[in-house]
Amino acid sequence: MHIKVSEFGIKKMKTKWGTCNIEAKRIWLNLELAKKPIQCLEFIIVHEMVHLLERKHNDRFIAYMNKYLPKWRSYKEELNSIPVGHAEWEY
Repeated sequence: MHIKVSEFGIKKMKTKWGTCNIEAKRIWLNLELAKKPIQCLEFIIVHEMVHLLERKHNDRFIAYMNKYLPKWRSYKEELNSIPVGHAEWEY
């Protein structure tokens, strides 16, 4: 992708799978992604990295997603079909 990420981290997030600070070139990933299929993690990483090329979810952003991860739509659909996390577990 020819993109340099200066820093990345993992943290608990209640509503988002990932965030990108464009100025700092820093990406945060939701800890819950560790429980999801690997292609979902790849989708979020590519999505956040593309934000370093294009801030908004516009046609240019979609073109980059199509270029770098052609199956991104199916991965997004898969990820959005499952809950972000489980606040309570029953045993």
